[in-house]
Amino acid sequence: MSRRERIVVQQSFPAPRPTTNPYIVMLRDSLAATPGVEVRTFGWRSALLGRYDVFHAHWPEILVAGHGPVKSLARQALTAVLLLRLGATRTPVVRTLHNLHLPQGISRRERALLRWFDRRTVLWIGLNPTTPFPAGSAHETILHGDYREWFARFPHPAREQGRVGYFGLIRRYKGVEELIEVFGAVPGDGLRLSVAGRPSTEELTESVLALAARDPRVSVKPAFLEDAEIAELVGRSELIALPYREMHNSGGVLAALSLDRPVLVPGNETTEALAREVGQAWVLRYDRLTPEVLGEAITRVAALDPDERPDLSARSWADAGLRHLDAYRRAIDLRRSGRSRGRAAG
Repeated sequence: MSRRERIVVQQSFPAPRPTTNPYIVMLRDSLAATPGVEVRTFGWRSALLGRYDVFHAHWPEILVAGHGPVKSLARQALTAVLLLRLGATRTPVVRTLHNLHLPQGISRRERALLRWFDRRTVLWIGLNPTTPFPAGSAHETILHGDYREWFARFPHPAREQGRVGYFGLIRRYKGVEELIEVFGAVPGDGLRLSVAGRPSTEELTESVLALAARDPRVSVKPAFLEDAEIAELVGRSELIALPYREMHNSGGVLAALSLDRPVLVPGNETTEALAREVGQAWVLRYDRLTPEVLGEAITRVAALDPDERPDLSARSWADAGLRHLDAYRRAIDLRRSGRSRGRAAG
């Protein structure tokens, strides 16, 4: 393929809505601004009948899930047809590894389809330097971009001494209940914990609210947050605590850092690398979240100069489109040469 030829890329995400993950919106915009690429957002008609050079998959589990058994079965059938079509036309699949493992609680049929998707993948894209790729696979690392420009249109309030914040979807594995319990054991009338985000279940909503009711220093907003509300909560916080039980790719961490607020996160290979990249003072890590750990983190961030900023220079979106274009070209070359080899991840 001539380097001057336009590459048509069918994305697996639909046209963005107000609630769409900002990463997807910024990726689409970066690709749209890149000469030599035509981006198509997802629709079953275009994916099954349209002509394109590359299929770029993000969270393929979304394709096989529906509201109710009938819609789920229909989407799974369509996904099977799509995979057959991609195989018949030898269209390379590029897969961004947002999650390292298959979702829990899915059916055997969904699991089989997702494994099939993995086998069709020609090239994998990792979002951070510690992403493990399938053995023997072709891959690229294109760092998850920052959110500085995304949040630039919103007011950036001053941080409030002693305020800790949590934002984002509230799920069991994100450790919000544990955070509230640990915070309750940290002494200090001037401390505050603000938790905001939509819980995954009604049971979890009730649990979080019941825990918060024990401590007048804790406030909970169990609802989806608009971007302006995220900027407000993060801006007012001295520290953002994200006590996920597993952390690899986290848009929440990058959003907090983009708004110049330090984060408290579990220590692992990924968060250690991020701390080296952006500055040790901005990514505080722990082995086990305890009142002592949280109290020490609150004390440490209070000493940060309000004019300091984490180093996010490696996270610019300026060249993301070009990096993806190179990945698409490589996937096409691999498919044509027959040297690609996809393996199931997770």
